[in-house]
Amino acid sequence: MIYKAHIQEQSGEIQTVKEHSENTAALCREFAVEPMKDLLYIIGLMHDIGKYQPAFQQRINGKKIKVEHSICGAQEIMRRYDNSIGRLMAYCIAGHHSGIPDGGTSQDTPDLATLSGRLQRPTEDYQAFQQELTIPELNQQELALFLAEDCNIPQASREEQQNRLIDKYAFFVRYCFSCLVDADSLDTAAFCSEEKRQKLQSDFAACLDLVDGRLSSFQALTKLQQTRSALQNQAFAKCSQDAEIYLMNMPTGSGKTLCSVKFALERAIRQGKKRIIYVIPYNSIINQTAEEFTKLFGNSAQILRHQSTFSYQDNDDFEEDYKKAAQFSEENWDADFIITTAVQFFESIYANKRKKLRKLHNMADSILIFDEAHLMPWKYLQPCLEAIAYITKYLNSEAVFLTATMPDFQQLLAKYALPNSRIINLITETEQFADFQKCSYHDLGSVSEEQLLQKAAEYPSSLIVVNTRASARQLYQLCSGKKYHLSTYMTARDRQRVIKEIHQELAKLERDYPNLKQVPAERRIMVISTSLIEAGVDLDFYTVFREWTGLDSILQAGGRCNREGKRQSGDVFIFANADNQQSSTNIRANISKGLLQEYSNISSLECIQEYYKRWLACQKDEDFSCYAIYRSSKTFNGIPFRQYAEQFELIDSRTVSLVVPQDDTSHALVEQLRLIGKGNERSLQSYTCTLHQRELDDLYRQHVVEDFGTGVWCLINMNYYEPELGICFEAKDYYQ
Repeated sequence: MIYKAHIQEQSGEIQTVKEHSENTAALCREFAVEPMKDLLYIIGLMHDIGKYQPAFQQRINGKKIKVEHSICGAQEIMRRYDNSIGRLMAYCIAGHHSGIPDGGTSQDTPDLATLSGRLQRPTEDYQAFQQELTIPELNQQELALFLAEDCNIPQASREEQQNRLIDKYAFFVRYCFSCLVDADSLDTAAFCSEEKRQKLQSDFAACLDLVDGRLSSFQALTKLQQTRSALQNQAFAKCSQDAEIYLMNMPTGSGKTLCSVKFALERAIRQGKKRIIYVIPYNSIINQTAEEFTKLFGNSAQILRHQSTFSYQDNDDFEEDYKKAAQFSEENWDADFIITTAVQFFESIYANKRKKLRKLHNMADSILIFDEAHLMPWKYLQPCLEAIAYITKYLNSEAVFLTATMPDFQQLLAKYALPNSRIINLITETEQFADFQKCSYHDLGSVSEEQLLQKAAEYPSSLIVVNTRASARQLYQLCSGKKYHLSTYMTARDRQRVIKEIHQELAKLERDYPNLKQVPAERRIMVISTSLIEAGVDLDFYTVFREWTGLDSILQAGGRCNREGKRQSGDVFIFANADNQQSSTNIRANISKGLLQEYSNISSLECIQEYYKRWLACQKDEDFSCYAIYRSSKTFNGIPFRQYAEQFELIDSRTVSLVVPQDDTSHALVEQLRLIGKGNERSLQSYTCTLHQRELDDLYRQHVVEDFGTGVWCLINMNYYEPELGICFEAKDYYQ
């Protein structure tokens, strides 16, 4: 009898279960790191043995019946292997279509969707697989020792050792699942689809030559230029030193981006790494980095941009072949150079569904760069640091943490990830950091909004950064003259447009008034923004005003003042909002206030270290480890993979996205949602703004938003949106 796995729709050609199983097993072995190769070969070989059931063969031959085939392999695995190893394999096989299930308990009944429940379900006879598939031996003891490695720390309590073991075990369940579902998908697509899979490719050696050319083009005439070159050379001198994690602590204006990508290229070439993955904290700043690299590398790098607000299909800058290759590469990150967001990166590790987890195994053999590393979400710190530690220690990757305000990641990694990660600090001679101090910080005290605007209006260009979107909007509406507003109440499309306009206007101001003296009031520029402008947005203002907050944010805002160092020093004024004192009061702000009184230079390395020391002392362990997976289960059998994945949200789930149609394309996409109940959500991302749930509820009560039953909320009354202000909560005729 021929046991069929797939039938080619056009030709009617048959792929047998034996062929598909052996192909998938071979790919699983190819993807796997050395200790997991035999295990993953068996997982791939046995994932579809349920297709040997007579009912499945009837179904594939046209009978309209439902057949559960994925549980058969899990049941067979549990009969053949020890519980912990067998359970790892069973999680993967049982979930290879629907996602890794929750483990459940021994009391679960067959009707439940947990692994424990599903393992009890009756199946038809599938033992014909034994005549076609040869299952090799597996050294379970060796695997168990590998999984226990680095968990049995002598000084740790038994409970802590068990917690570490649960977290590592859960990581490797997801890793093995990633290898399996990608192998399964690729082999199925290769047989069923006539479309040839393309890949985005990059020439790292050519890219390195281009980076070196750019760096060598910079002159080192001034003291600042010489210091910048000396700092970068510190990092480059350590390219030959092997580590798992590198810390690149460099001040704003020292050329961190170019330095980090040169270091990554050097390491990738030296160590034969497959890819470079550049992880950026926010969608709002990824465009600038992507455009910089695209312009620098040209045809030498086919960069994959994977972010929610970017769609290749809607972008006319790319040829069709590039778009098609990008579409394939987005599925599993099989590209040489990737730029993505922290949300995409970490949620692709802690997911349970095949669509997201396909990427995890391709994070192996990579150089990972975490830009603005201090912005890792603190309440998810343990799972984030653990993931990086596992990928670098066990999957043959390396990571670079890049920031101008570096927390003590050596201590944090040892406490919340792995105690023995090999870490190298690339910048150890920090005496010259003071050369990058291009502004002075002053306490402006408590000022009213009117006083703040009057003060800001005295300067050729001013940036005011506040803690809430409501404050930003209020200030923008109060001020006059040439003004700009930035917040996530605006769509991503409008934010990018405004940032571009600010760039152009600042450049024009400098051309017309080279020394920025005697700038008339009508030409002075004022930008009012939330913190989204602080990280990675390359703008240079004469003066900056920052509402009290954490020192890291204050210094990031200060990085927008006298950014190019064209003046001896600029001024950053830190203020409390007299009209909303509560906005400037929290632990981080209070620590910053104390440091400003104690340190003559709050941008000094010593002050930054003291800030993090004091702030961390105020936190409890559970503040950083509350989302560690061991808190959800103390046994391998009961790990709630599905439930955990649903709760793992780096973006606050209390916020929601609202689509604001702004042109013919977006109106057509919204109309598609209305008519057929589905549409291209990715294409709509650049037209979305962010609201709190209560704000969306308010708009819903006013009958100005609708989701057409799709869950994608859209604004249907454009009187509630202003391109310069963003979403409004009253129609224009009410507030004009």
